[in-house]
Amino acid sequence: MDNSEPALTPPSEVARAALNRAKAAARARGLRPGSPSRRSPLAEPRSSGSGPGARDPQLLGAVVGRLLREKGWTEEVSVGGVVGRWREVVGSEIADHCTPETFEDKVLVVRADSTAWATQLRLLVPNLIRRMAEEIGEGVVEEVTVLGPAGPGFRRGPRSVRGPGPRDTWG
Repeated sequence: MDNSEPALTPPSEVARAALNRAKAAARARGLRPGSPSRRSPLAEPRSSGSGPGARDPQLLGAVVGRLLREKGWTEEVSVGGVVGRWREVVGSEIADHCTPETFEDKVLVVRADSTAWATQLRLLVPNLIRRMAEEIGEGVVEEVTVLGPAGPGFRRGPRSVRGPGPRDTWG
């Protein structure tokens, strides 16, 4: 008998080893293979043929998700969820100095507590938009407007000026 020929591995063992490698890679990415996936109640429902009738009891999440889709509120609710988890989404250092103010027409307005942080956040806007796309979906937030601190105005009070205001006195 010649020992120079390699021993063949049965196909079932090759498949089992490939499956174990795939499961290990999924666990390394934070996924749990074999467990049912959790779907967002805001996601479009899967059409599986016959389902519960209109008079059958339904889960509250499914009913609220359908209401939000019908009214067209899914984007606003998604952004509201991100605003509620602002510190987790952007990190504690940025959250200590910047807070979201409004969201309208795919524009998120963020206010910084100093001009230095406003400048820093303006540089980070592409990363912030990418992070928002990961959290709530592509195209929900298309623009981020960064505002500086709201300082005191001089329209009223001891430093106010009536008329056109101070002008250059050099003629």
